[in-house]
Amino acid sequence: MAEEVEATQPTTNVGAESVIDDSEEAETKEILLMKQRVAEMEAEAEKLRQLQAAAEAGDSSAGGAPMETEDDKSAADSRSVYVGNVDYSATPEDIQAHFQACGTINRVTILCDKFTGHPKGYAYVEFAEPEHIDAALTMDNSLFHGRLIKVTAKRTNIPGFNRGRGRGTYRGGYRGGYRGQGGYQPYRARGRGRGRGF
Repeated sequence: MAEEVEATQPTTNVGAESVIDDSEEAETKEILLMKQRVAEMEAEAEKLRQLQAAAEAGDSSAGGAPMETEDDKSAADSRSVYVGNVDYSATPEDIQAHFQACGTINRVTILCDKFTGHPKGYAYVEFAEPEHIDAALTMDNSLFHGRLIKVTAKRTNIPGFNRGRGRGTYRGGYRGGYRGQGGYQPYRARGRGRGRGF
């Protein structure tokens, strides 16, 4: 009887050891996979650092000046048109093809909502020469993707132009207070009202 008990004990221990070995093996596989993912992420981060350093070096070689100055922006605005009521499925290539007859196009910009990424329904077309704008303005109320588009010259925003306007002024104050010769009498009964008479 004692021999049988001793014979069964090692078999149960071997079974438990094999279960432990399997779980350790699974854990080591997971750890190896995680280490591999971390190594891949570090390699991608290093690539991004190198690209950023190269981009910064390119900026410093250009003299550290901003890409577009105010003069450049106003010159680009003088060569650009605003296109309204643009179909949401339109691509810059579609708009370029529509305005190609007006002249050489430098850039087409479709504005999108910064939160959703969906187009807002208007675009800007920048031409190579300011003379092309007159031809583009003739495209006003033309049919584009089943819609009549609105074409106007792009206006340049002047920073601070609308400052100081609006309803931000002080319009009144607290009610009651001084009302003439009587002085300040906050609890004075007035002629009309629902309160009790004094």
